[in-house]
Amino acid sequence: MTLKKMWIYSLLILISAFFILPFYVTIITSFKPLSEISIATMWDFPKHFSLEGFKGAFEKLAPNMKNSFYLTIPATIISALLGSINGFALSKLRFRFSNLIFALILFGMFIPYQSVLFPLIQFFQKIGLYGTIPALIIIHVIYGIPITTLMFKNYYEEIPDELIEAASIDGAGFRKIYTQILLPISIPGFVVVAIWQFTNIWNEFLFAVTVTNNPSKQPITVALVNLAGSQVVEWNIQMAGALIAALPTLIVYILLGKYFIRGLLAGSVKG
Repeated sequence: MTLKKMWIYSLLILISAFFILPFYVTIITSFKPLSEISIATMWDFPKHFSLEGFKGAFEKLAPNMKNSFYLTIPATIISALLGSINGFALSKLRFRFSNLIFALILFGMFIPYQSVLFPLIQFFQKIGLYGTIPALIIIHVIYGIPITTLMFKNYYEEIPDELIEAASIDGAGFRKIYTQILLPISIPGFVVVAIWQFTNIWNEFLFAVTVTNNPSKQPITVALVNLAGSQVVEWNIQMAGALIAALPTLIVYILLGKYFIRGLLAGSVKG
């Protein structure tokens, strides 16, 4: 190994260690009893491994984690299906103003969350959904449509037009072409979109804290912030809570990570 490569690898290791340090502190603190936690010993391994932080965090976060699943799973599925239908229509069907409609859909990606908060809250108050999980589902489905449409449009554009034309000649309509031809070959695209949407919706905080005013209806990201004590901060519980909140997205990436890469690369080269 040359001296130049040694310097490069050493620098990369230092940079990696710098970014890993907060995660290291989070893990070792979550396994410490409260009596061992202090600024002076924050880098030390726990003298006595304890699960009291995880037990306390899980007791407080379990109802809110359930809320996050109630929110994230339906919002991910619905936004992925709508994006898939939009992507099919905009990539394979030829109709007037399709490019304009696509541009208007994409414009939704650039609307700041803060600019629509007050109208959204007023709207949900009028229809009786303010402070509920269905309101958050509606928000994330709508905000997810632009990015899911873009992903599926790019994916379907790599599918030969002849396949769609042959199905049309055989008498297949929009629904039959979509359900019997496109859906079976769209699994890689759905995996990419599902991972993207699941992660974004699970970790979202602004809508979660403003649209749900009832603690029993709030997702886990809001409950995690509320773990901070008013007088004594139980750092082991907070750190354990952070790990618990991050666990579902970590599991999704571990289980579907390789499919995520395949989905990104699927159809990138026409055969």
